[in-house]
Parts: sequence; C-alpha cells; structure tokens
Amino acid sequence: MEDWAEIRRLHRCEGLPIKAIARVMGVGRNTVRRALESESPPRYQRPEKGSLVDAVEPQVRELLQAWPTMPATVIAERIGWTRSLTILKDRIRELRPLYLPPDPVGRTQYQAGELAQCDLWFPPTDIPLGHGQCARPPVLVMVSGYSRVINAVMLPSRQSPDLLTGHWELLARWGRVPRVLVWDNESAVGQWRAGKPGLTTAMNAFRGVLGIRVVQCRPRDPEAKGLVERANGYLETSFLPGRTFTDPTDFNTQLADWLILANARQHRALGCRPIDRWDTDRDAMLPLPPVPPSTGWTATVRLPRDHYVRLDSNDYSVQPQVIGRKVLVRADLATVQVYCDGQSVATHRRCWARHQTLTDPDHARAATRLRVAHRLATATDDTGVAYRDLAEYDRVFATGEGAVS
Repeated sequence: MEDWAEIRRLHRCEGLPIKAIARVMGVGRNTVRRALESESPPRYQRPEKGSLVDAVEPQVRELLQAWPTMPATVIAERIGWTRSLTILKDRIRELRPLYLPPDPVGRTQYQAGELAQCDLWFPPTDIPLGHGQCARPPVLVMVSGYSRVINAVMLPSRQSPDLLTGHWELLARWGRVPRVLVWDNESAVGQWRAGKPGLTTAMNAFRGVLGIRVVQCRPRDPEAKGLVERANGYLETSFLPGRTFTDPTDFNTQLADWLILANARQHRALGCRPIDRWDTDRDAMLPLPPVPPSTGWTATVRLPRDHYVRLDSNDYSVQPQVIGRKVLVRADLATVQVYCDGQSVATHRRCWARHQTLTDPDHARAATRLRVAHRLATATDDTGVAYRDLAEYDRVFATGEGAVS
C-alpha cells in the first residue's frame, strides 16, 4: 500500500520516469507500470474456490421456481442432500430473494408532539415494602414517539386511581401533554369487547380534562407499541443489573437519576440522542390543563367507632373526635389524608404493604382519653331510681309475708 502511494507521488509530483522510479523504489519497471495504471490501492484477493452446492444449484433453483417459500430442510430432502446443511442454507438464502416477489414495508414515523406509548413493566426483582413484606410493584413506562424520551415511575398497584395518578405525575414532569396516548388492554384503561375498544369511565374523564385521545391496541398485538416494549427490555437489561433497593421511594429515586443518563445516550435508530429532539417534541405537545384532572383515591365514609378508614387493604387511624360523622378520604402515591368539614383529621404516609393497621400516636392517645372520660361519666351517672335491699326479699320469702293466697 505504501509503495503504491509513493510510486504515484514520485510520478505525479516529482515527474520521475518509470526507470528512475524503479531504481529509487527498488522494484521492477512492470510493478511501477501496474501501480500507475491502477486507480485503487492493491489488495489481496483470495482466489474463489468451488462449493459442494454448485452441483445441486440447478435443482435448488427448480424447486424455488415452483415453491419460493419451501423450507431449506425440505429442499435438502428433495435433492437428497447428505452434506452439511449450513452451506446449503447459505446458498438458499442467497437464491430465495430471486424467486420471491418483493414485499416492501412502510417505515413508521412519528410527528413531534404526536403521541406517547404507555405500558406497565413488572421488574423481576423483589422490592421491600416494609412490615416484612416484599413484592414486585408495577412501573408505569411512557415513551414519546418522536424523541424516544423515556419517563417512568413505580406505582403501589395497577388499579385505576394509582395508574391515573402515575400518568399525571409523568405528564407533570414533562410539563406538556402528547396528543395521543397508546395503551394495550390494561383493565384500568379499557378492554376490547365485541371487537370494539372501550375505555373505562375514569380514563374517559382523565383524557377529557387533558383534551387528548387514548388509542387501545388490539389484543395480543405487542408490536403495535414496540417503542415502549423495547424500553421495558432496556430497563430490565440496563437499569436493574447490579442494583439493590431499600423501598419503592429508593427505587423511584434511582430510576429518575438513571433516566437522565438513558435519555442522553446515543439512540441507534435516531442517530442522535433523545434529548436532542426533546425541545422540538415538547413544543409541539399540548399545554397542561389549567385545572388538573381528578386522580388518586377518593371516598366518603361515616367514621365508625374504631376510628379507622380502609384504603387498598390497609387501615389508617383518624381523630376519634369525629366518630359518627362523614369524612372524606383522599390518597395519592405517597400520602393518605382524611378531612371532616374541610378540616384535616388524619395524615399518613401511604403504606405499600398489604393488610396493615397504621395508627397515629396522637389518635391513640385521644381515643384513650375519650374512653376514660366515657367510663367515668357512666359510673357517676345517677338516674334517681330507688334500689331495694336484697335482704328484704329474703325476709319476705322466709316469713311468707305478702304471699298471694
């Protein structure tokens, strides 16, 4: 390679004749002539050798001409092939496109701000939930179609209140709303029935406030939302390995930090980083609504005598002073709050474990004081009723006094 380049330099730049170049380079004149005639660098090419498949290629072509999709194993059987199947498959792979009609496919492209694909990912690792329990809570994953930016958060459950709360949290992080959300047949979102999609009442209310559309993919069609499916696999292979988590909050903290790096990586399909396209994508999305949608758990109950309210299998204590009155229970992913006539009567951290009883020490002390006061009031209560001495009954029955004849 170096000799070829130097020969051409001496001839073109120095103007040396072939004899002089041959003398300077120490090569033959024919070598110099070949180097000057060649427009590309010399390279070694191994001489081609024949293949065992060459003898049966006409038979292979005949079979492919009649049946272009015939499997290679069947072709080997038809032609009586007894040699290595690998070399035969390689030759069939080269010949088959000559007999198959071309089948071009469309390339899916997304406009800026057009849509985001959503899915629930269940990480294959146990997360400590407290109270000696571990579980694998779902992670809501959202991927923007144009920029491929990934956003995700772990949820306490896959029920509709938690799912919509997680949706709103992710959209609030973006500060904008895609025009379309793509979902599969998640029960909290909707189900295909009688060949038609149908959203739940809660999801319809949610999308109505946002002013967007929710598209449900057909059952058993994961390719329809391949962006988020690949994101799930990326999370499983690149985020989870080598990590440990103390609780769901720690999981979400580590996940948020990792997403910053993931969205700044070079994306093979895009040829750039997702964050390089994010500004254009975000500007084309819809603004957040002036009034946020109603999300989370909401229930109105009459507080029973044990002054506890139940939310998602767990019991939370309430100020006992409001026993017998109606209270409003609200909960999001982190907190549980109880109100009575607009006043807060309980605030608890949301418990992700199952079948637990959460008691505020102030509520327990107040209940104890009320029970003591109630007992004292009952013991000192004088109703004015006269009680007869039991000895009088003994005397009457012993003497027969007052007996009815």
